[in-house]
This record gives sequence, C-alpha cells and structure tokens, in this order.
Amino acid sequence: MESGAKEEGKVLGYNSKKVKKVAILSTLAALLDDPILADVPKKPSLSDVDTLINLELGSAMCISIFKLDGTSFDVAVMNSATVKDLKLAIKKKVIELEQSKMGHRHISWRHVWANFCLAHHNGKLLDDDAALHDFGVRNNSQVHFLPYVVSKGSGRHSKRRKHRFFHGLSKLS
Repeated sequence: MESGAKEEGKVLGYNSKKVKKVAILSTLAALLDDPILADVPKKPSLSDVDTLINLELGSAMCISIFKLDGTSFDVAVMNSATVKDLKLAIKKKVIELEQSKMGHRHISWRHVWANFCLAHHNGKLLDDDAALHDFGVRNNSQVHFLPYVVSKGSGRHSKRRKHRFFHGLSKLS
C-alpha cells in the first residue's frame, strides 16, 4: 500500500510540474500579446530582452531598415554596435518575419551581403568592424539596402586554379 502511495505521489509531482510549465507558457503568451510588448519577439532570447530594456533606458537605438521593394522594419541595437552587429540584427529580424509569414525559408546571407550593402545618407556601411556612430547612425535613423558589386582589384581569379599535371602530356604524343 505504501508503494502505491509513492507511485501516486510521483505521478502527482510530474503532473504538477507539467501544469506549472503550461501555466507559465500561457502567462508568457498572454504577456506577449499585450500591445505594450508588441516589439518583443515571440520566442525572445536573453539578448533580445536585454536590448529592448536598454532601448527603453536610452543605451540602445532603434534603426529603420528599408528594403529595395520599399518595405521596412525596425531593429534594435546597442549604441556601441558595429556594422556587423547591425547585420546580425537584420538577419535575425528577417528570419523571424519570414518564418511568421511563410514558415521555414532559407536565405543565403552570403549572397545578400555579396550583392547588396547597407547605406546611411548615401554613405556605404562597408567596414564590418566600424562603429555605427562613425557613420552618423543614431536612434531612429534610416538605413537602406543598395545594390553593390565588389570590384576585383587585381583582375585575378578569386578561386584557386586547379593545376593539371597531365595537361601538357597529350601534346607530346
């Protein structure tokens, strides 16, 4: 009889943990549906929450990103952010937007950054290690995408050519 009570306690303990988890998740979902917290992502990470808190405190900035099709979205980055931090925030926001609209979709960011660059007041943000404030990007600034093709400075191929050992042997015979 005692073993039955222990098993029942384990089952109740499991159920109570499960019930607590469901209650926390439903409370979180209700909080995220609040219009005041509309800028919080559906599955926020600690860094997302930290950036949004810093945005409210004034040590982060909100930047509007304008795409080539005319649509825009906002990202939040710290005041000391670099161009690379902005690119990562854009990548995260675009993936979040695309998944909410169309489900899983793969975007080749290597292709995006090879063919487009970010610009602020006609100044191209090309150096990933440069701080955004060096380009004049401040809170509520507008940054837009521009088509950009990297020019080949030396005219040489960027990929290593294969050396063909037997290439010249066919001419000798």
